[in-house]
Amino acid sequence: MLKAYRYRIYPNKEQEIQLAKTFGCCRFVYNQTLAYRKDAYEKKKSLSVKQIVIIIAIES
Repeated sequence: MLKAYRYRIYPNKEQEIQLAKTFGCCRFVYNQTLAYRKDAYEKKKSLSVKQIVIIIAIES
């Protein structure tokens, strides 16, 4: 049997700002990774996670 738990947080203003920044960074990295993977797929190439990390680190 599977169980599910639901949690709710009530961040203060400072925490809301920090969460927004963190999620913004996560969204940026995800979108960049997706773009690189799509481009590689269209060119019939493969990219490893390590290669993507290096590319994003150099560009940022």
